[in-house]
Amino acid sequence: MTMLNGERSGETGHGEHGTEPLDAVAATMSPRARATRRALSSSPFYMALVLLGLVVVFVTLAPGTFPTTANARNIVNDAATLLVMAVGMTFVMVAAGFDLSIGSVLVFGGICGSKTMTWLGTDDYWTILAGLVASMAGGLAWGLFNGFCVTRLRVPALIATLGSMGAALGVAQLMTNGNDVRDVPLTLIRFSTGSFLGFGYLVWLALAVVIVGGLVLALTRFGRHTYVIGSNEEAARRAGIDVRRHMLKLYALSGLLAGLAGMMSLARFATTTIGGHTQDALEVITGVVLGGTSLFGGAGTIVGTVIGIFVPAVLQNGFVVKNVQPFWQEVAIGFILIAAVYIDQLKRRTRDRT
Repeated sequence: MTMLNGERSGETGHGEHGTEPLDAVAATMSPRARATRRALSSSPFYMALVLLGLVVVFVTLAPGTFPTTANARNIVNDAATLLVMAVGMTFVMVAAGFDLSIGSVLVFGGICGSKTMTWLGTDDYWTILAGLVASMAGGLAWGLFNGFCVTRLRVPALIATLGSMGAALGVAQLMTNGNDVRDVPLTLIRFSTGSFLGFGYLVWLALAVVIVGGLVLALTRFGRHTYVIGSNEEAARRAGIDVRRHMLKLYALSGLLAGLAGMMSLARFATTTIGGHTQDALEVITGVVLGGTSLFGGAGTIVGTVIGIFVPAVLQNGFVVKNVQPFWQEVAIGFILIAAVYIDQLKRRTRDRT
């Protein structure tokens, strides 16, 4: 069980194998000083500086429209749904997995929720709860399917989730004949427009998911096992971890949260928006990687993911405020993702040399 104890430091998102060699100066520091030094050299800290820089730029370029309370709420509302999916994606990617299907699973979950509420024909909170259960169950089903393909059929995660991305969207379109469902209960709409302390209920729901996900990944045995599998799958098996079962749970979690995000999207837009989530997977993966989660597994934190998600969210909002064509938003996000992966590879090569 030495491996399990050694990997605890991986929860801070540093080092491919959870620990980094200390130089002569670091060796003389106190534990608190070393922890501070690692934090200041981490990807989340750098991304926080980038996020702050973007805010400063857009405040300078659009002082009358960007730095307003209403616009801040728009940014947070836009990020809420992505944050929920990003929590599940972080768990999967820390374990060296991948899930391209979350955007389609979101749509499928939203349609399951909408169909359920329409079938019940009532308009109260019990109806909303039934729709939520149906939406999350639909997401969970696709997550389990992805996990089964990856762990049992041995299909590479990239191919398995790429296939389910198309399949989930196709089934969703079959369920609605390709049309958006707009028959949403007024109770759900009122819930989405309600607020507490200035922020909508959907934002608070996303915050709850982030907090629970962060605590589970950083402080629980489940989270430690996730780091160990991502760092060295064979070592995880020798340590007694059931890798197949754990990976199945991770993909199920990703699908479950995508289903929850589907219900959140349905509540916010009062429609299933079938064609409006083609870029969700790209945006989520970009945010997770920007937050310091390695594409090769073994490193990442939920705090970093939150910071990473807000980088493209602020960028997109700033483009809208400055009336930049939406096509440039996709170009910028694509190049940001490439840059983040390149930086991750540089960090890996540096760790290998040391």
